Amino acid sequence: MALATDTETAPTTETGGIAGDRLRSLVERIERLEEEKKALAEDIKDVFTEAKSAGFDVKVLRQLIRLRRQQPAEIEEQETLLDLYRRALGM
Repeated sequence: MALATDTETAPTTETGGIAGDRLRSLVERIERLEEEKKALAEDIKDVFTEAKSAGFDVKVLRQLIRLRRQQPAEIEEQETLLDLYRRALGM
């Protein structure tokens, strides 16, 4: 007796030109990734809680992380504009 393959048990279906199996596969992958993203977000939240309990300022940590993602030229441009705006406001 031969074993049935996935294509034998679940034939490819098309509705309106859309491959149902392919669509289902994509949706399931996205759902799994969304779950992973949710778990990662919770892990990040826990790390920020740990940092806060260790006496670190979470707002400053978030700003530092944002800066580390940027290119040095972008950071310099933002700092220059910030300085210009401060001087314009007399700060």
